[in-house]
Amino acid sequence: MTSTPLAILDLVPISSGSTAAHALRNSLDLACRAEQAGYARYWFAEHHLNPGVAGTSPAVMIALTAAATSTIRLGSGAVQMGHRTALATVEEFGLIDALHPGRLDLGLGRSGGRPPTAAGAGAPAASVAPAASVAPRRGSTTASGLLIPPRFSLERLLASPRLALHKRLLQLPGAEPQNYTEQVDDVLALLQGTFKSADDIAAHVVPGEGAGVEVWILGSSGGESAQVAGARGLRFAANYHVSPANVLEAVDGYRAAFRPSAALSRPYVSVSADVVVGADEGTARELASGYGLWVRSIRTGEGAIPYPTPAQARGHTWTDEDRALVSDRTDTQFTGTARQVADKLELLRDATGADELIVTTITHRHADRVRSYQLLADEWQRR
Repeated sequence: MTSTPLAILDLVPISSGSTAAHALRNSLDLACRAEQAGYARYWFAEHHLNPGVAGTSPAVMIALTAAATSTIRLGSGAVQMGHRTALATVEEFGLIDALHPGRLDLGLGRSGGRPPTAAGAGAPAASVAPAASVAPRRGSTTASGLLIPPRFSLERLLASPRLALHKRLLQLPGAEPQNYTEQVDDVLALLQGTFKSADDIAAHVVPGEGAGVEVWILGSSGGESAQVAGARGLRFAANYHVSPANVLEAVDGYRAAFRPSAALSRPYVSVSADVVVGADEGTARELASGYGLWVRSIRTGEGAIPYPTPAQARGHTWTDEDRALVSDRTDTQFTGTARQVADKLELLRDATGADELIVTTITHRHADRVRSYQLLADEWQRR
């Protein structure tokens, strides 16, 4: 049996013709089935103003799921810190931990915070060598065969009026997001009970202080997120499924910056991938056929559409511009039989040196998503 744990990232997708209520019930059902199938973790993403995604609050989803499960670890992948405070985050997870102790992963994401100061993340340590010393040229494959696509430009998405609306609705008028590195330090201090203000006033979070919460940093590049995760000796999750072009830079940057901490003596990396497993290769391709259209809706800035049926996806007339918007994501989605997908996950693990792998699967029918995860778990346990 492979010693590499598998985890799940769930966006709580809403299928076309369905409702948010159905999506929530489906995710609760899937989490229970994932626990039975042997998945190590079940994480919830945070997204806003997306007609096809019901996962707006990881903490709420974790609380609901914790009550329905008993052993699987639950977490955020990730809490968007660009519109939150460290105190609110620790209080939310502290409340859940009080009733479900020792099961929570607090994944922290940047989501548009202010850039770091020169002294922010700390100087990287050179004592730990990166797993991949020479990153392949984008658009090529690693020595193990993992595809590293060309870098996707975020210019169109960042210029979207919808993104500006997100910021206006998520933040109080006149508010500025705190420096992300400072936020991470505040979260750690509040959890550890060591927080003091500039004028030496202590703050103690009850419940929250001393909670058995495992802190993770999520990142899509080797920048601030990877640097702060390494310098603080925290676990790091790299997003191959969101930004496949940068995954090797992300894990290498984290490992180069790593310094041992009380929580972690060596770097610990999890890497994500989009996967769809079917009984045969043709079935898997059919189940995954809505993925490109769904990714297109996100990258145009309109917000994730309700996940389309294969027939709806086939009805879309693709332009060259459309294909360019999604090709890095569709080319790096792992689809096929359980054996084929597990082989690709092993390539991802070997290329990145991952200690864990996170898989995220979206299909139009809930039963197909459940079956995909079960087939993969069965195959992974045979390895």
